[in-house]
Amino acid sequence: MTRLHLAVALDGAGWHPAAWRSPHARPRELFSPAYWTGLIAEAQRGLLDFATIDDSLTIQSADYFAPDERTDQVRGRLDALLVAARVAPGSAHIGIVPTVTTTHSEPFHTSKNLATLDYVSTGRAGVQFRTGGIGGEAALFGRRDLPRLSLELLDTPEIQQVVAERFDEAADYIDVVRRLWDSWEDDAEIRDVATDRFIDREKLHRIDFRGRWFSVRGPSITPRPPQGQPVVSVLAHSTVPYRLAARQADVVFVTPHDSAGATRILDEVRREVTAAGRDGELQVYADLLVFLEPDAAAATARKERLDGLDGAELFSDARIFAGTAESLAEHIAELHELGYDGVRLRPGVLPHDLTAIADRLVPVLQRRGLFRTRYDSSTLRGQLGLARPASRYQTAA
Repeated sequence: MTRLHLAVALDGAGWHPAAWRSPHARPRELFSPAYWTGLIAEAQRGLLDFATIDDSLTIQSADYFAPDERTDQVRGRLDALLVAARVAPGSAHIGIVPTVTTTHSEPFHTSKNLATLDYVSTGRAGVQFRTGGIGGEAALFGRRDLPRLSLELLDTPEIQQVVAERFDEAADYIDVVRRLWDSWEDDAEIRDVATDRFIDREKLHRIDFRGRWFSVRGPSITPRPPQGQPVVSVLAHSTVPYRLAARQADVVFVTPHDSAGATRILDEVRREVTAAGRDGELQVYADLLVFLEPDAAAATARKERLDGLDGAELFSDARIFAGTAESLAEHIAELHELGYDGVRLRPGVLPHDLTAIADRLVPVLQRRGLFRTRYDSSTLRGQLGLARPASRYQTAA
């Protein structure tokens, strides 16, 4: 069996909408550098493989499909890529994985930004790509028209076509980003003072990508990242995003709610990987939203107090777990036994549940022989057991 990987998803004060009102939260610090460097340091103390930093191009809303008028939940966030660039130099081992929206941004800029993050982090950069187009995003930019989405319209043929096109666009976007990362060969920089040659122009390549959404000539203006290709991840809930992950990602986050669902999702993802012509190259992680306490009743009571403050029971795309570290470790072991490469934990309240992951959950997993006791690679790809790929253009040459 492959080694278990453990990641954490960071978002504001935590994944419960009322987390900022918890006595364990630090809402006045959400937009401070110290808050984010502290969270990354805590995750690294727990030896986690990487931390994702959530983001979107629309303001948070209790309504998934449209803005709301609520003032009792966290609204506003910092740019995940810029936060990643700030916290990366202050860490030494953990992977840093910001979220980037493909629908309203340019792949050339994103490729350059992520290559820079890989240099800043000395080879520990990744990215979680997401599609946009919901919650009024298009109107914020004014560059394209997208239909209004709602739960009632989601399964109509027209909306399903729009969704499929957004994910096809995302696949091309990621393809462009990856090609730009490869557009400099690893030894393109000569830096030879004696011959006055800093680069070998023959080792910079145009990518000449032409598709429905993008026409990008290249090459990049940033040399090839230290990892060659920073780790690409996506969150997926159904066949269309599973297909995107199978075509373009190194890691996919999925959201099973029980053992039967976990098996069904894993089987479907594997079928898509085979259809994409890949051979076990995609790692699958299960997302879990967690509230951890030494006593299960206390964890449940803490979640219910937050539900009461928010005025509604917590709803999530991911399974919600409230209990002890021992019980969570048992569930994680079951997922790993089914064939999952890892789990990504969404702390209900930050930093409280992140600290519980480091102090309680990780030692339990270590005692069970499921999780490592030290970092053993200097790069995120190495930590995940992913080979450093050669540039496709160097191979062709």
